[in-house]
Amino acid sequence: MSAEVLYQQLADAVVEMDEDAAADLAQQAIDQGLDAFDAIDKGLARGMGRAGELFEEEEYFVPELIICADAMNAGIAVLKPHLKPDAVAERHRAVIGVIEGDTHDIGKNLVRIMLESSGFEILDLGRDIPPAAFVDKAVESQSELILISSLMTTTMDGMAEVIRILKERGIREQFKVAVGGGPISQAFADKIGADGYSKNAAEAVRLCRNLIGQKVQ
Repeated sequence: MSAEVLYQQLADAVVEMDEDAAADLAQQAIDQGLDAFDAIDKGLARGMGRAGELFEEEEYFVPELIICADAMNAGIAVLKPHLKPDAVAERHRAVIGVIEGDTHDIGKNLVRIMLESSGFEILDLGRDIPPAAFVDKAVESQSELILISSLMTTTMDGMAEVIRILKERGIREQFKVAVGGGPISQAFADKIGADGYSKNAAEAVRLCRNLIGQKVQ
């Protein structure tokens, strides 16, 4: 089987939510001596990208997207031990979490899944996270992006507090800050001085690529 055919089958396995096929095809890629990063990037991630498009088109919904991600992760689990060190080093790093006072994390989890499938290294802080913790973890992990979500209007001020803390510490320019969630808008992002806003997980991938200067595929 040619590499391109195998990559396409890996992508199809993700779109079709088939964990067993994804794992089996990933093992075939290793057995054939294919590069593990290429199998993820040109196969599994491509499939997850297509799943994201189906989600945007409302053909897939949250349950389907999560199962697609499970299939992708089944393949990644096989391929990850075979990744070359330089492939891992090239990944861009971000911290993500739900702001303090809010425990709604489905949207945040979808963004994490989509970004991980697109090659980002994500440090997931979880939910109900104090503003200072976003800053502390971003500094500690040497991340490039700080991604904050909220579904509650009562917690939105916490997003502004993250940016205030960055400015107070004199490190605002070191990080790109993006916000999202049900009540969040571009106008709100502009108001608090965030670098970006996205309305859904698929758009978040494009936004993050733009923020770090990657060419959007």
